[in-house]
Amino acid sequence: MENELKQLIIDALDLEDISVADIDSHAPLFNDGLGLDSIDALELGLAIRKKYNVKIDAEKADVVKIFSSVSTLAEYIQAERS
Repeated sequence: MENELKQLIIDALDLEDISVADIDSHAPLFNDGLGLDSIDALELGLAIRKKYNVKIDAEKADVVKIFSSVSTLAEYIQAERS
């Protein structure tokens, strides 16, 4: 699931210079980690909704935690799908 999600991030955000192997599952997606911003989060949220039929509500209190890493994002998607 994590590698699939990494590929989705690369494709959805057109990250041409990054491969699945370059993304650490536990590294932050924003700021010092992958360096994503709020626009990237919106695009990624839409891509996740399309691919997995899982909506991530930006108003949720734990949205920052959900988007903190590939690992936490994968856990959330798997929990919502089951």
